[in-house]
Amino acid sequence: MTRAEVLDTTENILNKAGFQVSQRCTARASCFDFAARRDEQLAFIKALVNIGNVSSQEASELRRISKCFSAAPLFIGDKTRGNLLEDDTVYVRYNIYAITSKTLGNSVFLQMYPLIEAGPGGYYVNLDGNVIRKRRQELGLSVGKLAELMTVSRRTVYGYEKGMSKASVSAAYNLEWVLGAPVAQPVNPFQSVPKDKGFLAAAKRMIVRNNVLQTVLGKLTRFNFKVALTKRAPFDFIAQCPKGQLCIVGGVTYEKEQNVDRRTEEILSVSEVANARPIFVTDGKKIPNNKIPLIHCEELGDIDCPEDLTARL
Repeated sequence: MTRAEVLDTTENILNKAGFQVSQRCTARASCFDFAARRDEQLAFIKALVNIGNVSSQEASELRRISKCFSAAPLFIGDKTRGNLLEDDTVYVRYNIYAITSKTLGNSVFLQMYPLIEAGPGGYYVNLDGNVIRKRRQELGLSVGKLAELMTVSRRTVYGYEKGMSKASVSAAYNLEWVLGAPVAQPVNPFQSVPKDKGFLAAAKRMIVRNNVLQTVLGKLTRFNFKVALTKRAPFDFIAQCPKGQLCIVGGVTYEKEQNVDRRTEEILSVSEVANARPIFVTDGKKIPNNKIPLIHCEELGDIDCPEDLTARL
């Protein structure tokens, strides 16, 4: 499939499955193509042909944005390094799950999550340690006896029961045959990433060359907002209010920017899906979309507290 076909297929699946899908992010280079939500399930999704072409920087930013919203970062692809991706199998690229569009459909329509994870050296299965231990005890088997029946070490069985190791596909089948019960634990590709409590530090380490963005960052940090700057997204920063769960998705104007109107629409669309408040900070450049709250850079100096800022949203 071409990238356009992967994008269309992914978007169609999500729409038919009842997800709210944002506009595609095309105004500038972005680490995700769209945000998608169904109930409490939120994901930032990048669709591409070859997942092997994803850079570490792109993946790192996608993970960081997802952490800010407790969302799932997800790649939808067709192949990796020339090899086709297997359906009903989860791949991992820079600690982000990658699946085929068919696997996506099985997950969102049937809640039939993949059992197999591709990794270095082969394919593996996550095991439910509690089920293994309970079933072993029901059968009256010691750890040593189970290890003997499986022709593995006691240490391996201990690792299975404590969830410290994955099993090869053949070992998982053998274990299920010995115990007479399913022990494989499905992988939910929409597993959300916990919020990163330290993402403010990441913002402070970034070099800010835009004067408007530098002013915004200074004001927000003085108000004790948690702030994350972004380079590969339609927005320029994400800010979390020190009180409550209010999250702000913000853009700033850039000199000679041509796609500001398109970027504004994308910020509005993504913020709606992510349940965030959009804002655009400008140095005087007009924003054609009147649906997004605008704050002139000089107005920030008149804002004395976080409540004054959030009241403008």
